[in-house]
Amino acid sequence: MTSRTFIHAALSLLLFFAAGLPLRADTAPPAEKAKIDALIAHIEGLPGATFVRNGSDYNAATAAKFLRGKWKANDKDIKTASDFIAKAATLSSTTGKPYQIRLKDGTVTPCAAYLTAQLRKLEATPSAK
Repeated sequence: MTSRTFIHAALSLLLFFAAGLPLRADTAPPAEKAKIDALIAHIEGLPGATFVRNGSDYNAATAAKFLRGKWKANDKDIKTASDFIAKAATLSSTTGKPYQIRLKDGTVTPCAAYLTAQLRKLEATPSAK
């Protein structure tokens, strides 16, 4: 076998296996996307809650819009709902300050801890599996 034939065969084999790969292997599976959507919708629906980012307060609707944008910006790194929490909903990539949620009763909780607890609840329900 000549080296040219060998290279041709190797490239053909490579293309054959590459054709079976998904075009966007770096995005979250549908079930994980649904969990992320549910987490953001939960934040958006928190009555009287405030999202604290870099020392500024934002209402729930603005927080949800921000989190969706951060998810979109980090889509290639987010494959699971846990990835979303860790890579988009934990802290400011600009200042390093953690995001917080101030509930209606005044309780302040780190956003990551709050969303992780919500994710556990979501995953414990039969419809989330």
